[in-house]
Amino acid sequence: MRRAGQQALTDRGSVTIEHLIVLPALFALLFLGVQGALYYHARTVAIAAAQEGARAAAAENGHEADGTRAAIAFIAEAGGSGVIQNVTTTAARTPTTATVTVTGTSLSAIVGWHLRIAQSATAPVERPTKAGARP
Repeated sequence: MRRAGQQALTDRGSVTIEHLIVLPALFALLFLGVQGALYYHARTVAIAAAQEGARAAAAENGHEADGTRAAIAFIAEAGGSGVIQNVTTTAARTPTTATVTVTGTSLSAIVGWHLRIAQSATAPVERPTKAGARP
């Protein structure tokens, strides 16, 4: 029978071994959660920048260059390379639609893991109509 305050010799160091097994798994979950949040935020900023660029390119007197400038300005205002890295923007305008695409990579909490982001937005091109005309 064991006396109060005595430990069995076989239990010595068991807490340390348990921590060695559990803590890396907890840190992995923590870093995955942070990485998910960084990716989601960068993706949200990219789609908002693409929408802003599409609106600028779709304006009545807008051009493709207006769309790319507006998208880049939006990203810079939202945090720039602190949110999305290696950003490229492209724009295309047809007689009826304007499309802007924003691509880049999100910041990484896990070394060597760079998640690619590509978001596009399309808007109808504004056209003047005759006053009083009905569609």
